[in-house]
Amino acid sequence: MSIIVIAGPTGVGKTKISIELAKILNAEIINADSMQVYKNMNIGTAKVKDEEKDGIVHHLFDICDTDRLYTIYDYQKDARSKIDDIISRGKNVIFVGGSGLYIRACLYDYNFKEESIHEDYSKYSNEELYDMVHNIDSDTDIHINNRKRLERFLDKYKNDSISSNNSKMIYDAKIIGLTTDRENLYKIIDNRVDKMIEEGLLDEVKSFYDKKDYSKAIMTAIGYKELYDYFDGNCSLEDAINKIKQNSRRFAKRQYTFFNNQFDIEWFNVDYSNIENTINEIMNYVNR
Repeated sequence: MSIIVIAGPTGVGKTKISIELAKILNAEIINADSMQVYKNMNIGTAKVKDEEKDGIVHHLFDICDTDRLYTIYDYQKDARSKIDDIISRGKNVIFVGGSGLYIRACLYDYNFKEESIHEDYSKYSNEELYDMVHNIDSDTDIHINNRKRLERFLDKYKNDSISSNNSKMIYDAKIIGLTTDRENLYKIIDNRVDKMIEEGLLDEVKSFYDKKDYSKAIMTAIGYKELYDYFDGNCSLEDAINKIKQNSRRFAKRQYTFFNNQFDIEWFNVDYSNIENTINEIMNYVNR
C-alpha cells in the first residue's frame, strides 16, 4: 500500500489515528485540510501540534501566509510533488483531512483546462452547493440561498479548469473514513470548541483582527469569522461561541455528504475507549 487517505468530519479524531498508522506503515503525512496550509491559524483549525507528531514527518502545513490565495490547483501540484518524493524514498503516504475537493484534485485525473460542462445539481441542497463553492473560493460573496449563482459558479469553475475524466483515480489509494454516531460527534465538536477557547482561540483570532487581516482564509474559516463579529461588536462572546459550534456541526454534516457522494470510501467507527481497536480494524482492511 503506497497511499491511504484518512478522511471524515471535523473533530472525529483523524489526527491521532493518522499518526499511529504512520508509525505502523512507515509513512509520512500530507495535509488535506484547506485551512491548515495557512501559517498561524493553529488553534481554530485544530492543527497538529509539534509535540503530537511523535516523530512523524508532516507536509503542507503552515506553507503560506493568509494574504496569499492558495488555490486547489496549487494544492494539486504541491501534493503530487510530495507523493513522488515520499514514495521515491521508499515510504508510504497518508493524507489526512476533511477537504474533499483537495483530495479529489490530487488523487483523481483533474486537468486544469477548458471544458464545456453543465451539470445537474438537483440532488444537492443549497448547503452542499455552498460548501462546494466555499472549498473553491473561501471568500465567495454568493449567498447560500442564491442557488442559481451557486450552480453557475460551479459550472464556470469546471468549464475553466476540471477535465471530464475526473472520476478516474490516478493513484493506487484507499479512502478510509472515520465516523461516530451523530450525537456523539456533535458532543465532541462542542467540547472541542470549548477547549479551543480555553487554549487561547480569542487571542489567536484577535492577532489577525488587530492587523486588519480580512483575507479570504480568515473571513471564511469557522472559528475566525464568528469571532470577528464579536470583536466588531455585532454579537456577544457567548453568541459567537455558539455560532462556531453550530457552523462546525453543519460543516460536519456537509462533509459526510461530500465524501459519500464523491468517493469509494470505507467507513470505520472510532472506538474512543480504545483507539487500538480502530487502528487494528483499519490495518486489517489495508492489508487485504
